[in-house]
Amino acid sequence: MKNFLLMLMVATILGLTSNKALAQFEKGDKIVNVGIGGGGYGFYGSGFAVGGSVEFGIHDFISVGAQADIKFYNYGYLNFGSKNYVALPIAARGSYHYGKHFLPMDNLDLYAGPALGLNIDGNEYYNGTNVVIGAFAGARYYFKPTMGAFLELAGGSNMIPAKVGLSFKF
Repeated sequence: MKNFLLMLMVATILGLTSNKALAQFEKGDKIVNVGIGGGGYGFYGSGFAVGGSVEFGIHDFISVGAQADIKFYNYGYLNFGSKNYVALPIAARGSYHYGKHFLPMDNLDLYAGPALGLNIDGNEYYNGTNVVIGAFAGARYYFKPTMGAFLELAGGSNMIPAKVGLSFKF
């Protein structure tokens, strides 16, 4: 946890002091997202998640990376008799950054893509791993040259339905 907080602090300082010009996504960019999200198991539960993702630009429109979250949720019929659980969805992801095709705004990055991985879960109904498979769409707004905010919506098996947080571009 100390290493994570140190990394976040260094990324924030670099983000506030960089002079790189504002630009939409391009080849060679490295992006770190750190945020919180919501969602449980639909009608039968609720919860929240903390986590992040990292992306590496391999083309002016394409990035690849990974995401990991820690999901805290409860499970029970209408939250009656519900119990609290923790799950760890980890996935590889790819993004297509389509914003620059039609947006003149340099500080807005629109993206979407698939995710595939494993969810490590342990509760009284199921212990073990299952598949994370889904798709996501998001937007990043850079208010500093290398620091911005993001909103991401997702759907699929074991995906966090909505996330919001900070983005750091290196």
